[in-house]
Amino acid sequence: MQEETAEQRRYHRVREIFDEASVLIAPFFARESRWANSTLDHLAYRVVRDRYPELSAAEVHVLVVACARLYADT
Repeated sequence: MQEETAEQRRYHRVREIFDEASVLIAPFFARESRWANSTLDHLAYRVVRDRYPELSAAEVHVLVVACARLYADT
C-alpha cells in the first residue's frame, strides 16, 4: 500500500496555469463560437502552445480536454 502523503497527481504545471489558461481559451468552447455545431478546440491547442511553449504535447492535451469538459455544459 502506498503512503498516503505521496503525491499522486501529474501535470503540476497544468494545475498551476489552469485558471488563467481556461479563461484564455474559453471563447473556443462558447456556444456562439461553434462552427457547424463543433467547438473550435483545434484553435485552443494552438493558443495554448503559443502562450505556454514550455508545456509538453501531453500537457497541452490535458489542459485543452479539461477546459472542454469545463465548458461542455455552457
